[in-house]
Amino acid sequence: MLFVEIEKQFRTAGAAAFQLHIQEEFPPGFTVIFGPSGAGKSTLLDCIAGLISPDKGKVRLREKVLYDRDQNICVAPQHRGIGYVFQSLALFPHLSVEGNIAFGLAKFQPAERSERVQRILETFHIERLRQRKPPDLSGGEKQRVALARSVITEPAVLLLDEPLTGLDQGLRRAILEDLRNWSAERPIPILYVTHNREEVDAIGHRVVVLVDGRIREKGLPRQVLDAPRALALAQAAGFENLFAARVIEHRPADGVMRVSVDGSHCELEVPLGTVHPGETIQLAIRAGDILIATQLPYGLSARNVLPGTVQTIETRGTMVHLEVHAGVRFIVHVTPGALRSLDLVAGSVVWLVLKTHSCHVVAAD
Repeated sequence: MLFVEIEKQFRTAGAAAFQLHIQEEFPPGFTVIFGPSGAGKSTLLDCIAGLISPDKGKVRLREKVLYDRDQNICVAPQHRGIGYVFQSLALFPHLSVEGNIAFGLAKFQPAERSERVQRILETFHIERLRQRKPPDLSGGEKQRVALARSVITEPAVLLLDEPLTGLDQGLRRAILEDLRNWSAERPIPILYVTHNREEVDAIGHRVVVLVDGRIREKGLPRQVLDAPRALALAQAAGFENLFAARVIEHRPADGVMRVSVDGSHCELEVPLGTVHPGETIQLAIRAGDILIATQLPYGLSARNVLPGTVQTIETRGTMVHLEVHAGVRFIVHVTPGALRSLDLVAGSVVWLVLKTHSCHVVAAD
């Protein structure tokens, strides 16, 4: 168990002070650290690793105190037993793959060092790269080498700061599978910083959300990220449709309230909340949660049916991105097959269908 209770404040010229204030226990297994840029995710990892000293607080790994400001304890980074994969990877360009991986094994006898290197090369499927140097490696190969170098010392904690940035989906999945296989036999805390929702779903046993230097939410990824309670989290989680709206009326018997989206005549039914009529709320709606029809639908349980016009169509990989004006601009995702079957083009008249509980009321930041 890794226990962290720290405060760290930064001041930069011309900008407001930023304060990281964290108190959390990180159990064995993966914990995804998620949040918008500037939330303090990398700073948290640096404080745990000992690369930055907090202003106050403590960091404890099981019974070992790594940092305690009051007791004047600050264990040097190289003695904390922590593996760290940086966003930049930081491989030594003059060393071979084998040399990079074996760099932290100087205290071991040659036979054990060789055995460990061979085992980790096999685990991350990079045996054939043994004698190559980083400039001769692809992006995915470099990521595998960086991971192998960080885990070969059998760390007590593993910190991963967006280690798969820039890789395509197939490579990310393959490397994550290797990492999961490695971690399955090692009950240590693994803190994984990412902006990628697919990575969260692939490895996150739990997610901790940082917003403005503080933990805003935590729990199972789908519970936290599919129903965000803060605007910054909705943005970070990839909600494409974000609106300010004014509450028109409450309908307690129906479990909804009626709202009007600011700057438009668009009205929606959203889950009933404690906000009073006349007050402003923020709405977050995923593009994939909006259905599209070319005829006025009827007999639906969904409470929101909005007439609109397709403005633009753009294919992005296996998904089609539509902009639809329905009082306000909505982003809608459909498959290429749906686009063809509906025969949609710019200018098509459509109806958007939104379930009440797809309209998430979030707190303004």
